[in-house]
Amino acid sequence: MKSIAKIFIAALLTVSADYSLGQNPKGKTGTFALTNATLETITNGTIQNGTIVISEGKITALGTNVSIPQGAETIDCSGHTIYPGMIDSGTRLGLVEVNSDPRTRDYSERGEVIPQVHALTAVNPNSALIPVTRVSGVTTSLAVPSGGLFPGTAALINLHGYTPDQMFAGFQALILNYPTTGKRGRFDRRSDEDIKKESEKALKNLNEAWDKAVQYHKIDSAIKASGSKERLDYYPEMEALLPVVKGEMTLLLEVNAAKDIKSALEWVKDKKLRVVFTGVAEGWRVAEELSKAGIPVITGPVLSTPTRQYDRYDRPYANAGIMKKAGVKVAIRTSNAENVRNLPYNAGFAATYGMGREEALKAITIVPAEIFGVDGSLGSLEVGKTANLVVANGDIFETKTQVKHVFITGWQIPMVSRHTLLYDEFLERSPGAKK
Repeated sequence: MKSIAKIFIAALLTVSADYSLGQNPKGKTGTFALTNATLETITNGTIQNGTIVISEGKITALGTNVSIPQGAETIDCSGHTIYPGMIDSGTRLGLVEVNSDPRTRDYSERGEVIPQVHALTAVNPNSALIPVTRVSGVTTSLAVPSGGLFPGTAALINLHGYTPDQMFAGFQALILNYPTTGKRGRFDRRSDEDIKKESEKALKNLNEAWDKAVQYHKIDSAIKASGSKERLDYYPEMEALLPVVKGEMTLLLEVNAAKDIKSALEWVKDKKLRVVFTGVAEGWRVAEELSKAGIPVITGPVLSTPTRQYDRYDRPYANAGIMKKAGVKVAIRTSNAENVRNLPYNAGFAATYGMGREEALKAITIVPAEIFGVDGSLGSLEVGKTANLVVANGDIFETKTQVKHVFITGWQIPMVSRHTLLYDEFLERSPGAKK
């Protein structure tokens, strides 16, 4: 006779297997022809009654006069619009499952200077939040660690794959949380004096860490130039910072308050860095300075509240548009995990409050692809690019619009998520509610 424990474990495994199969049915690969659609190419205008052919993970043909390969699966997209897959430029997707449960959080490690910690190694490909996100049209996201001064290295991932390496989309960047001179929120009870002291200490720590990295670079370069077989002692923090100091890796500098943005502009001024400012909640206050510096920006969430109680309610909505009109290169993020699916609505609010639909659409497609250096494969509908695309029955910025098909790296993604399963379950309840 089986023990109760064995029966319990067997039951759990059975439930787990059934749930896994229901939650994550397999995608389908092959050659596809999506016909009779409106194509929002992003980089080459809008094509009416167009066709896209997908084969071996790439867009192999696109236009109004396209020959459909023999054996291709044809999907009639009449009355539908095809968009490039949306890119969220800053999330915790894949790094957390239930934010209130520390056992499921893997986006922060102990330490102030830990750039060697890689978000990609912590990404959970089986997160239930990933299907929820991708069936809403977001096909790619930047997984960002958080915590100390240098909390780690972010990674761009496509939202399909069995392993983090399969999901990796070709871009990594170091994160710097620039020292803040303001309160951390409405519950911050620190005095102005305490805030000033902590800010000065944080800036001192930043400069000390950076000076060490610069010295490490000089010693490393001198050893290599001499042809010596000598090697520096193992110093993972400096090894991780080295590509940024050398200008080979992007630094994503998180900064939000106007005063801090100005300070950060001064800090990066004489450093030859590939730098992108992220957050930039008060970028609208210093838009001209950002434009003059020529630093790209990833801002968001747009669906937020003003940073100061006396500001207009619409400042977060208008922020991206004000910076764009000043000449800043702007991408949009949700800075979320469970609600990355709301990326198009963040962009929609930015569009309505001054950015305009065309630029807002670019801010979640081609612009982040350019910032991340992957615009050769992502961000627009073009022959030769990776087949990350979305088929919707209307304007992607409107909440009534439904996504009908999603392709990621050429795979047709099942339109199934925890949300759709729960919807189906309770729509046809058995036994039903008593009348």
